[in-house]
Amino acid sequence: MEQKALKEREQQCIQEQPPGCTAACPVHVDVRGMVAAIQKEDYKAGGQLLYKMVPFPRIISRICDQPCQQVCKRQEIDESIAVNELEKSCVDNSNELILKITQMPPKDKTIAIIGAGLSGLTAAVELGKKGYNVVIFEAKKLLGGSIWDIPEHRLPRQNIAEDFAILKRIPLEINLHVIVNNHKNSKMSLDHISATFDAVYLATGCIEANPHYWGLALDVGGGIAIHPVTLATSVPNVFAGGSLYLGPDRKSPITSISHGKIAANSIDRFLQNASLTASREKEGPFTSLLYTNIAGVEPQTKVRSADPNKGYTTEEAVKEAKRCLLCECLECVKVCEYLAHFHAYPKRYVREVYNNSSIVMGVHHANKMINACNLCGLCEQVCPGNLNMGEICQEARRIMVKKGKMPPRVHDFALRDMQFSTSEKFAFSRHQPGFASSSTVFFPGCQLSASSPEHVKSMYQFLCKKITDGVGLILGCCGVPADWAGQENLFKETIKAIEDNWRKLGSPRVITGCPTCYSVFKREWPSMDVESIWTVLDKIGLPDQGEEPFVPLKLVVHDACTTRHEAALQQSIRKILHTLGHQVEELENSNELTECCGYGGLMLFANKEIAHKMIKKRSQQSENDFLTYCAMCRDNFASQGKQSYHLLDLIFPTRQQDVTSKKGPGYSERQENRARLKRTLQKEVWGELADEEQCNVKLIISEKVRQVLEELMILDSDIIAVISHAEHTGNKFKDMENNSYIASFKPASVTYWVEYSTQEDGFLVHNAYSHRLEIKGS
Repeated sequence: MEQKALKEREQQCIQEQPPGCTAACPVHVDVRGMVAAIQKEDYKAGGQLLYKMVPFPRIISRICDQPCQQVCKRQEIDESIAVNELEKSCVDNSNELILKITQMPPKDKTIAIIGAGLSGLTAAVELGKKGYNVVIFEAKKLLGGSIWDIPEHRLPRQNIAEDFAILKRIPLEINLHVIVNNHKNSKMSLDHISATFDAVYLATGCIEANPHYWGLALDVGGGIAIHPVTLATSVPNVFAGGSLYLGPDRKSPITSISHGKIAANSIDRFLQNASLTASREKEGPFTSLLYTNIAGVEPQTKVRSADPNKGYTTEEAVKEAKRCLLCECLECVKVCEYLAHFHAYPKRYVREVYNNSSIVMGVHHANKMINACNLCGLCEQVCPGNLNMGEICQEARRIMVKKGKMPPRVHDFALRDMQFSTSEKFAFSRHQPGFASSSTVFFPGCQLSASSPEHVKSMYQFLCKKITDGVGLILGCCGVPADWAGQENLFKETIKAIEDNWRKLGSPRVITGCPTCYSVFKREWPSMDVESIWTVLDKIGLPDQGEEPFVPLKLVVHDACTTRHEAALQQSIRKILHTLGHQVEELENSNELTECCGYGGLMLFANKEIAHKMIKKRSQQSENDFLTYCAMCRDNFASQGKQSYHLLDLIFPTRQQDVTSKKGPGYSERQENRARLKRTLQKEVWGELADEEQCNVKLIISEKVRQVLEELMILDSDIIAVISHAEHTGNKFKDMENNSYIASFKPASVTYWVEYSTQEDGFLVHNAYSHRLEIKGS
């Protein structure tokens, strides 16, 4: 991933954008962090966050004009948070509110500050910390400017004295009773100061002096022309801000402090010959892009202090702080167990993926994150910036495969299962018997064939009855496991083989039985006439339900994630259910917001823990039975105890046992179902002699061992290969205590170990496991 693309994707995630209150604050006080500290009654931590951005926290906590309140998200529900009152609580309840000053080495430059109000003093503190020599010129007898006009009951003089103590910790030269301007009667001219000092900050407040007296260029309104970003004036080393710039109508204590910081930055850049304008978009107030979902947030009355003069008690402060939404986005993390599992958010994940690809490919822990994503696209749907982590993870998988850094174990089983489905054991294509051409071809997919082979047979026979001009059949896998695994070449080979078979049948319309196959074909072959079986059935009607149809049910529809953007298909599902007489319940996250069942992206193979969390979370969203139209969705939910139907269970109600409680077939049975389906169709539909699967090794496997094999994804064929190899070569160990044998065999990248004993009618399997370790000799 190129740096430019990386930055663009990172910027799509807005989680690190500040809350609106912090962005609107001219000095960007971390209001969220301060309020969170108050919620924990940690007033010292809250006070330090205020002090970090404001050099005079005791003063500003009394007189701040609170521009933050105008954008507080809470006001969309009831009333804005009382930020200033909470700041005051932090100050009043912090015994040790001391700003840590890291003094930089002294510099040989001297700056003049004209005006010792909040803006000028802030600039003095900032420049003093940077090591500059600072000289203050103040016309009055006291530092602080107009703050002395504020009544003491609102701004106690003790607060001013305590805040101004910081000025004693910074080397400053203070000159009081000095009036500076270019008037002929002035004893100290601005021209002289600007010529004598390396830089000047003009912060005299809302003075009534004629702007011409400063000798600076004026704007169209007759005031001093001041650059809105840098606060520069027409004289290169003179900067101006605070109330002098704002004027009496826009006078703002917190903005004056902000101008002091901005001026200090500009002066520092000016003296270092750096750009005055570069990367300053977010100095001062700006509009945050942070999105915070307020759906379901209950209104709460703003806390009023029992004694307005004293402010909040600690109990009142905590209560008001708990009204704060602590704004953040995390919309994707809220709905995705995968994103939540790694305890961060996409912007951080994107960087980890990039570092994994560029620096330590193959050993970084981000491999787990990259391969665990189900690639379902829900994150993009809920993200205000439309960031799709699935696209990023899939791209990273492809890079890992190309560089030979993809751990074999991650997707090995899924790819071997796909290899089975594309082999002669299952792959098959024919015209309908008696037809030399096909107007339509049915492609049921590998997973429906593995889960419900009887439904595939029934559906094909029904289509042949309803469509009179020839319905062909193609058995196989659409190749999506290879696509999900980042195996581009293998995916293209698989797709090409399907395309060849399709063209041999005359390039007919394709009807898919699997929603994933439908999405793959639609994406890979835009010109192909492809339709889902569900929209087809919605048009042509349903099979006869027989004499004993299922009783009407109340069903929760779980939409397959691969149909997220297929509104017509989803609507057909619901229409079919209504036609069958069933009642439909919608989950909160349905249609374009549907959640994955845990199979997508090969999550179930790469990280079972997350997949099971995902299945459990989805299952608990309704107590009613689930209705799915993806075989893997039904089987995954059923495997974790959720009662679920596949829609074909209702369309072809042949299995009258409790379908909802029946777990899907195991891995070995899934492959056998596919192979048996092919043989059955060859024999019963086409009248062909199918090669029966011959096996000279009979396995005896208890239910307990079967569970182990399923958990480790070890097939019966793997067990047979180990035992056959051991019995043929004699490469096995004898466990004298248990009177059993232990043998291993490595047919490809996986080594399988089996403990077994011989029986009269076969081999009893005691245990098995597998690994991908490779021991090389020296």
